[in-house]
Amino acid sequence: MASSTVFFFLLTVISLLLTHSHAQSTCATQKFTNNKRYDRCSDLPQLGSYLHWFLDTAKDSVSIVFIAPPATPDGWISWAINPTGDGMAGSQSLIAYKASNGSILVNTYNISSYGSIVEGKLAFDVTDMRGEYSESDGMMRIFATVELPENGQTTINQVWQVGGSVKAGGFPARHAFLAPNLGSKGSLNLLSGEIAGGGNGNSKTKKRNIHGILNAMSWGILFPVGVIIARYLRTFPAADPTWFYLHGFCQVSAYAIGVAGWGTGLKLGSESKGVKYSGHRNIGIALFCLATLQVCALFLRPKKEHKIRFYWNIYHHGTGYAVVVLGILNVFKGLQILSPASKWRSAYIIIISILGVIALVLEVLTWIVVLKRKRKSVKATKPYDNGDAKQLPLAP
Repeated sequence: MASSTVFFFLLTVISLLLTHSHAQSTCATQKFTNNKRYDRCSDLPQLGSYLHWFLDTAKDSVSIVFIAPPATPDGWISWAINPTGDGMAGSQSLIAYKASNGSILVNTYNISSYGSIVEGKLAFDVTDMRGEYSESDGMMRIFATVELPENGQTTINQVWQVGGSVKAGGFPARHAFLAPNLGSKGSLNLLSGEIAGGGNGNSKTKKRNIHGILNAMSWGILFPVGVIIARYLRTFPAADPTWFYLHGFCQVSAYAIGVAGWGTGLKLGSESKGVKYSGHRNIGIALFCLATLQVCALFLRPKKEHKIRFYWNIYHHGTGYAVVVLGILNVFKGLQILSPASKWRSAYIIIISILGVIALVLEVLTWIVVLKRKRKSVKATKPYDNGDAKQLPLAP
């Protein structure tokens, strides 16, 4: 009973930590070498990127710091304003990359179309350009002061991007065309900090986030907790039958949440023509089928003394462990696709590590209890008293 309390206390603490991290943006904790203050910042919704800015209404300019991890250490990052549209075509871009001598260069590029990327002066003035790269966190930074395309403008169309390599002469190679890359755009209100359209605020992005949260909580956390409860608490007679109801509650809850997440995944797939994540999708289908078999096992469980109970145990345990392994694997695949801020991947790794440590400790304790019972049983049946073959009664 105490162990089950620990599990639910752990989940409560994790929920509070995640709520707190959501309430406080990561960008609010970031500092810069120039110690310059920026009035506002935003955790951009794609590519693990951040934007800090200071709007100077008197000069119709905005000072920015764009922070993002390049796709590789030798890659590039870009932040742009599009005066005429909401996508890449027509954007006026600042691109930073690492030069051969290790310094970070920032150049301006006029992207008149997807097939025409020309380095040169933009449609508006840009000053104080410089770049930085941090080996500790793998983040690249662009610093600049940008003249706003229109006088009195307070809302801009921004586009941001990361790439994996730079061609000879400092020309950025083509970036990936995954969902996070295609969704890294949107309008930014420089006064309120609100981002709308493109990569944030639209229904597809919300569905992706809901899909990820539901599946991480179900297959990635609740299901493993239910397996831990069933495997270890049943060893202790005092936990019977409480462990069974806790196990059933966790697994049924995980299945219900997982079905909701699976449904949002199917909806996203039907709405994302041409965008396929075959591995993630196939594992998701396998998870749903195996988990459905597990739920059926709850209603098809034979009595302990029944002759087919042995085969039912093999089916139930094997299916359960398969769901745990595939569920955790698919959560990491989903994190790779969504490309959220690194804190979310770190938070999930910490959760799984804690559950792993708990399982390891309980595994050791369980074997100690089992071996003690076995020795006690052997001792109870062993002959004694100078060879007299007397037999003690079995221990209760």
